[in-house]
Amino acid sequence: MSRSTSPRSSILAVAILALALAGCSSLSLTPSQPSEPPPPPVTPTLPPAFPPQDIVGRWGLAAYHRDEDRGRTEAAAAGGCRQPYVITMGPTGGVMMHLADQSTPTELRLKGAPGGKTYIGLAEDPPGSQADREVVQFDGRILILRWMDSEVQGRYGTMVYVRCGAEGQKPPKPKAKTAAKPKPAAKPKPAPKPAT
Repeated sequence: MSRSTSPRSSILAVAILALALAGCSSLSLTPSQPSEPPPPPVTPTLPPAFPPQDIVGRWGLAAYHRDEDRGRTEAAAAGGCRQPYVITMGPTGGVMMHLADQSTPTELRLKGAPGGKTYIGLAEDPPGSQADREVVQFDGRILILRWMDSEVQGRYGTMVYVRCGAEGQKPPKPKAKTAAKPKPAAKPKPAPKPAT
């Protein structure tokens, strides 16, 4: 008994075979389309070079745009202690500082990165993110920060903080000038007794 295939199933089989061959040929004959580049690797967060409490305190603040102005800017920042910038500890262990263009302070984290770098920025962002500042120098007395966002860096410049007075102390109040007190008059010497 011979089995005959229906014309419908033959057409279906040929169509499937044709689609399969077309798919194979299109893969091999057409150049591959460029895929989107992979996202840049996320920089791991490492311990910072110093703990956040080391930058808590009162600071004179100034900024420069050209490296040759750095020395003059440090002197200007030291003079800014009359109206200091105050860095305090945040409620969850960060530091309270201002982000660019913000009028109220935000809790920021110190974030370490490969190469011994330290950044100050939002806890949820990896080190070196756009809202971060890189610590250029910190020696306990001078803190220099550079904005990672080039547009913000262009407007604000490199920030120089100079510690005001001894940590934990208020600056000394200027002494009031007082009028000189007159010296008391010398007591008269008693008159000599006559000799007898």
